[in-house]
Amino acid sequence: MSGIRVVGHNSSEFGDILSPEAVEFVAKLHRLFNRTRVALLEKRKAREVLLNKGIMPDFLPETAYIRNDNNWKGAPPARGLEDRRVEITGPVDRKMVINALNSGASTYMADFEDSTSPTWINIVSGQKNLKDAINGTISYTGPNGKVYSLRADGKVSTLLVRPRGWHMVEKHLLIDGEPCSASLFDFGMYFFHNAKTLISKGFGPYFYLPKMESHLEARLWNDVFNVSQDELKITRGTIRGTVLIETILAAFEMDEIIYELRDHSSGLNCGRWDYIFSMIKKFKNDPRFILPDRSAVTMTVPFMDSYVRLLIKTCHKRSVHAIGGMAAQIPIKNDDAANDAAMAKVRADKRREVSAGHDGTWIAHPALAPIAFKEFDAVMLSANQFFVRREDVVVTSAELLNTNIAGGQITEQSIKTNIEVCLIYMESWLRGVGCVPLNNLMEDAATAEISRSQLFQWVNHGITTSDNKKVTVEYLNRHLFDITKSMERSGKYPKVQLASKHLATQFHSSTFSDFLTTLCYDDLVVTNTNKL
Repeated sequence: MSGIRVVGHNSSEFGDILSPEAVEFVAKLHRLFNRTRVALLEKRKAREVLLNKGIMPDFLPETAYIRNDNNWKGAPPARGLEDRRVEITGPVDRKMVINALNSGASTYMADFEDSTSPTWINIVSGQKNLKDAINGTISYTGPNGKVYSLRADGKVSTLLVRPRGWHMVEKHLLIDGEPCSASLFDFGMYFFHNAKTLISKGFGPYFYLPKMESHLEARLWNDVFNVSQDELKITRGTIRGTVLIETILAAFEMDEIIYELRDHSSGLNCGRWDYIFSMIKKFKNDPRFILPDRSAVTMTVPFMDSYVRLLIKTCHKRSVHAIGGMAAQIPIKNDDAANDAAMAKVRADKRREVSAGHDGTWIAHPALAPIAFKEFDAVMLSANQFFVRREDVVVTSAELLNTNIAGGQITEQSIKTNIEVCLIYMESWLRGVGCVPLNNLMEDAATAEISRSQLFQWVNHGITTSDNKKVTVEYLNRHLFDITKSMERSGKYPKVQLASKHLATQFHSSTFSDFLTTLCYDDLVVTNTNKL
């Protein structure tokens, strides 16, 4: 194990997650694929230069043969993934894992990415929690003595895992002096410990793949899958991966992404919140792409509607699942009228998705499962809607980029809300908590990213709010100071000053970060070193 160091606490509570064999497996993947990962990230930077020069994305001429070939298909649905009409997502803490698997949802996406703050203990204990769940040995006793365990009837949701994106590193594992790819760490640990157990139970290692910007990044995942299966002597095609289309650039390469993963593909998902963030971020310097308050950016605005229609058509042409977006609402206690209104929004959202042809949808809270099931069951009478071809759909590059939103406004309250969302989420993340209930919504990194990027966009273009306030850096800093002080006085946000310090850097083009998670990550990194 020469050249491998674990940085940080290596506790017996992690069990054998950090066994020499598991770490060596991850290190092999890193040594094989990290150079390609880094090169692909450099391609992102090169693409950014072109976008800033006004060269707009379009469907790739060099891959037209893939899009135009009607004969190739993705892999048939694997066991447990045939019917995915309601998928619940959430972080990998022990109680959440149990509750999500018991929720009655079709699947549970255990999330190492947007809803998990990547502290070392969160990441490694999360791996242990999933291993225990797969082995049927997981339990949890709450502070009040309540015991949580898996359903006795064995009817638990099918498990999928979302590793962190290609842009993230895991600084608690150094390989040949450099941080391990976080994607390869999350994937490799889970695959090494659980693939054969899952197969013995008739299922397989299933994944959600985030934040990709091109089919070449999907090709890298496919190479990782093949090597990993070969290393453990598992049949190629056993792994399945669903790709979140949550960047505007990936939207132009949906066919190609499915094609690269073919034998491992389980379809595409409308990662709508990150998609809005990507639209703002990629065109942050172009005044044509200024978006109003996020509440006005619904799924029916032109660029979102075009993206959804194209995704459904593409997936069904290739006989793979088209999964809809997240309902971020959570039940509102002690206010029946407000709760009824929120649940009505969920019903309408899910009805729209299933009527459009989606094969499934996402929820963030178990209480939403009955609502989502009812809407999908009323329309989707079979396991999927692959037969809904949507051959009527023709989506042009101009339609994917059409950000004209009628009636949208930017108010002073919009600005205050965005600052508050950023601060509350970042403060929580810095304390090791990756999703936060706020204003009756479950906020995670994706929704915080929309708020952050909008603040930059509005100040970068010097917009004037609908209530006649000129947005400048000084104007944002005044609100940031006031909101920070108010949060500090409440005594509930011990890391708010650190969060505020980071957020203040995001109003300037020279210091605007690609991701909040990379901006704040070093504050989570421990410093002591243990050599394996």
